[in-house]
Amino acid sequence: MKHTPATNSELRKRRHARVRATIKGTAERPRLAVYRSNRFVSAQLIDDTAGKTVAASHGREFKGPQSVQATSVGAAIAKKAKTAGITTIVFDRGGYRYGGQVKALAEAARTGGLVF
Repeated sequence: MKHTPATNSELRKRRHARVRATIKGTAERPRLAVYRSNRFVSAQLIDDTAGKTVAASHGREFKGPQSVQATSVGAAIAKKAKTAGITTIVFDRGGYRYGGQVKALAEAARTGGLVF
């Protein structure tokens, strides 16, 4: 039997599953889940115990290149979290490397007042 190499998306899904095995979001400290597509970046605050999305922001709401979108999404999600009364979160980078868009989103969320 010949081994077929996994695609990049399959490898990312494996990494994400490995991270999700240890990270759980609660009502007091929801999970900030990041997703990147070829055109956009999005983020959600998720309460895993209730299975509900507390707040969400998507790159479609903002103009500009993806790094600018990521910064805007991070600031927007921080603002929505403050409105919902959330100050601390658990960061879930979704199996992506912590750099570029993911880092820009995280730093903007921290600047917006979220602690993680």
